[in-house]
Amino acid sequence: MDYRPLGTTDLTVSALGYGASPLGGVFHDIDEADAIRSVRESLARGVNFIDVSPYYGITRAETVLGRALSGMPRADYVLATKVGRYGDDEFDYSAARVRASVDQSLQRLGVDHVDLIQCHDIEFVSLDQVVEETIPALRALGDEGKARYVGITGYSLKALEHVSARAKVDTLLTYCRYNLQDRSFAEWLPTFQDRGIGVVNASVLAMGALTTRGAPPWHPASEPLLAACARAAQLCTDKGSDIAKLALQYALRLPGVASTLVGSAKWDNMARNIAWSEEPIDLDLLAEVEQILAPVRNVGWPVGRPENQDVTVEARSPMA
Repeated sequence: MDYRPLGTTDLTVSALGYGASPLGGVFHDIDEADAIRSVRESLARGVNFIDVSPYYGITRAETVLGRALSGMPRADYVLATKVGRYGDDEFDYSAARVRASVDQSLQRLGVDHVDLIQCHDIEFVSLDQVVEETIPALRALGDEGKARYVGITGYSLKALEHVSARAKVDTLLTYCRYNLQDRSFAEWLPTFQDRGIGVVNASVLAMGALTTRGAPPWHPASEPLLAACARAAQLCTDKGSDIAKLALQYALRLPGVASTLVGSAKWDNMARNIAWSEEPIDLDLLAEVEQILAPVRNVGWPVGRPENQDVTVEARSPMA
């Protein structure tokens, strides 16, 4: 396993991180014993960075993760959780709520501190509040020893840039913005690097669109985008491969990213992800997939408040 510095913090994280949202049963029902094994075996195989949130499974992911981490040496993992989002449409970025949220997360996780506390999906709220109220409250918790570093997360790169230009943040997490279909984040990365911010990349499978199974019914992408992803997935299957493998390997190639998150509540899946991360990418297959996805390259979907959005939502002509 490769390890990298997380920005200018003193944390060193595995290139492949564990995204713990599946522990909350976000995608399907889980077997808790297998989920706990997935966490512990991943740590044994060198994955030392774990990212979770009270939003995932409405606190269930943190609860299951806490059980998985019980009895494990605290120095063996770098633990990140979040504040601000507590339901699909429930956001509270007030200082009082985020302080209470951290205490509740620590209790569920069974630890006395997290290494990283993050503002979750900032594009849904007032960015001024994030800068002026939320981040100072989280810094104060750092002074109390409850959180070592402060980060921000979101889909909107515009929102991440806006906040990181106005407040001291140690890390940022972007999702669905650097993968086989959307490479938008690559253009913004130098700006964040110049600010000394550690970068985490998540949802390299585009929330299920870049899988053989295909996107879930709730996926917000347009039909042309999902159809192109489905064609790319079928091509990989026809070639005896798996688009999820190609997608993970592609994302891991971007220099400047400290950790790329993948997650599963099934250890067999995590073992496969770890193995894939250590194999060379099939460049010929990548070239064919690139051609299929070209008309929907960097096409996204609206997320958050209109003033915080930054995406192109229309597919291009295949001849463009």
